[in-house]
Amino acid sequence: MTALTSTQISMGQRVTAPLRRLSRDLSQRTTLKIGLAIVLGWVLVALLAPWISPYDPVYQDLTTRLAPMSWAHPMGTDNFGRDILSRVIYSARVDLQICLLGVIFPFIIGTVLGTFSGYIGGWCDAIVMRLIDIVLAFPFLVLMLAIITILGPGLSSFFIAMALVGWVSYARLVRARVLVLKQSDFVLAARSLGYSHSRIICKHLLPNVLTDAVVFSMSDVVLVLLNGAAISYLGLGVQPPVAEWGVMVTEGQGFITTAWWLTAFPGLAIVLLAVGFSFIADGLSENRGGTQ
Repeated sequence: MTALTSTQISMGQRVTAPLRRLSRDLSQRTTLKIGLAIVLGWVLVALLAPWISPYDPVYQDLTTRLAPMSWAHPMGTDNFGRDILSRVIYSARVDLQICLLGVIFPFIIGTVLGTFSGYIGGWCDAIVMRLIDIVLAFPFLVLMLAIITILGPGLSSFFIAMALVGWVSYARLVRARVLVLKQSDFVLAARSLGYSHSRIICKHLLPNVLTDAVVFSMSDVVLVLLNGAAISYLGLGVQPPVAEWGVMVTEGQGFITTAWWLTAFPGLAIVLLAVGFSFIADGLSENRGGTQ
């Protein structure tokens, strides 16, 4: 009975130790806390949009078109009389979706290909590296525009283009990490014990490379957000009348001298969310550097 109790205590300590370490690191990293607060703030805005938005984001009132900031419209209205504040709030839903799906697909593809490329080597590594060379032969944004133009405008085309182009950075990062780890003592010991390749990859390699990939994804999400805004700005992303920050900037560019609020507030929202993810990436990088 005593041995069982000791085992339970030991297991409990192993489970709670990472949580305590995460809590301690979070309390010590100001940039990480600020970044999390900004991003979680936008998440709450997106979730509560139907309750905190003063107007329907697509409702048009031509009698109040291009109205400046007021109590009725704290961020003014656009050229169709739509409330800017309501559209900024609802845009958070679309842009957070862009951030999530625009990163998760390249993350999965790049991590899988990079892991197998680095671990198996040989023909597998050669094929993956040639694919990387082909993708890198073209400018990132130009290749994305070409894919979206072929598939047609829309968010689904943007996600497909990100998956086909964005995986390269993750694959290179993970491959380099796996090449180092597969020569480490614990992997060599696992091989000597007769562990299968799938067990070595899933139990020993992936837990060690995922941390680096996750840290990189937090900085990559900033580029995804800006790319999504740029694609929408060019008319190939989210299509009107759906509220999206990049679309709002595009619609307001013709009124920049007479109604600056049309572009200023959605542009500020893009910058604020990007800063939040940048702070998270910096905080995780500092945290990662301190544990090595």
